[in-house]
Amino acid sequence: MKPITVGAEAPDFTVKDNNKQNICLSSLRGKQVLLSWHPLAWTPV
Repeated sequence: MKPITVGAEAPDFTVKDNNKQNICLSSLRGKQVLLSWHPLAWTPV
């Protein structure tokens, strides 16, 4: 798998949000989306 370049379309994926609900990137098509991952405060990092 090659890295995603700036401005490229991100591959579709599904993750759980902070309410443990699944959210799929494709469901946000047409909207501006910022992808950002942050470890939770109580997890060992």
